[in-house]
Amino acid sequence: MKKANNMVIAQSGGPSMVINESLVGAVLAARSKRTGARIGRIYGAVHGIAGILARDYVDLRKVSEKKLMAIAATPSSALGSCRLKPTREDCRRIFEEFRRLSVGYFFYIGGNDSADAARIVAEEAEKDGYPLVCFHIPKTIDNDLRSCDHTPGFGSAARFVASAVKGDDLDNRALGGVKIDVVMGRDAGFLTAASALARERPDDGPHLIYLPEVPFSEDRFVKDVKAAMKKYGRCVIAVSEGIRGKDGVAIGAKLGSGEVDSHGNVQMSGTGALGDALAQLVKTKAGVKRVRADTFGYLQRSFPGVRSRTDAEEAFFAGAAAVRAALESGVTKGTIGILREDGRAYRVAYAARPIADAAKETRSLPREFIAKNGHDVTQAFIDYARPLVGELPACAVI
Repeated sequence: MKKANNMVIAQSGGPSMVINESLVGAVLAARSKRTGARIGRIYGAVHGIAGILARDYVDLRKVSEKKLMAIAATPSSALGSCRLKPTREDCRRIFEEFRRLSVGYFFYIGGNDSADAARIVAEEAEKDGYPLVCFHIPKTIDNDLRSCDHTPGFGSAARFVASAVKGDDLDNRALGGVKIDVVMGRDAGFLTAASALARERPDDGPHLIYLPEVPFSEDRFVKDVKAAMKKYGRCVIAVSEGIRGKDGVAIGAKLGSGEVDSHGNVQMSGTGALGDALAQLVKTKAGVKRVRADTFGYLQRSFPGVRSRTDAEEAFFAGAAAVRAALESGVTKGTIGILREDGRAYRVAYAARPIADAAKETRSLPREFIAKNGHDVTQAFIDYARPLVGELPACAVI
């Protein structure tokens, strides 16, 4: 088969504040003079792989650069998203569609499940003898891809979490009691850990931070809250939605509806059950009368106005790097790794890596980022996360 030069690009999984930067970075790289002769039409599949199967596309060569840059600065997934794990039959239909459109390049923007979907498409294309170059472009607010030092989407969501907890701490100073904030993070505690960036003064919250990487004990939790109340006269708590007991099962999953997606992930962010359960525990076992809980939920993903500049820039360049790698690296299936370079100044590099490095399996918050007491983070994490988030607004207290 003669190699086709048209491309399809799509977005998958949970939206983020900068996923459109990656989309636009890839599209503008494909439209540039450097690559324009090698890439023909640019199809944006609406709602990911589901859009390919439904033949639902946007012609991204016809969208003006001015409009694309406006889209890049807009949160959420401009093309729409899905959580579809392609079957063998889905792949056969995808290749029929790619033959019809003369598609030789496929770019899929998303997290580990999206990388796994892209891997499946790439491997099935090899089996079928379809000449396809397939690249995954990293995105996830959870920051749990093994292929990257950090992922596009994390810095902005972490900035939201730190800003929200900073505001909650001020609120708690005024009214006292205990405030519990439940933060996204099914298996990795990076986003919850970012709440520590809210601290300016020694008595600022969060006073307690609970992560999926440390087994959660109700008795220990109650003792920690009592100690914080004694020390500060109040307590602000950041809790990952994925905290789990010694049995390894997420507490939020036990309290939820049991709803799962096609990749087997149990829904937890759409419910306030965990926050309510912890609040009730504090009231009954710690003897605190004023206890409030909020679940940040989906607000963390697409909130305008708080995105990180570093995160936005890196997301754009990751998209562009994927197109260059697809054309120049000789790799037919890969992902883009964002690698932090050595040195005092913060700098990163972009490199093509095996797609299996990003697919399916995830990483956890490293042990050196977790305080020995199990309910805080270390300075090493603060040093790691601060360049990704940027400076937060300063707040004064009497």
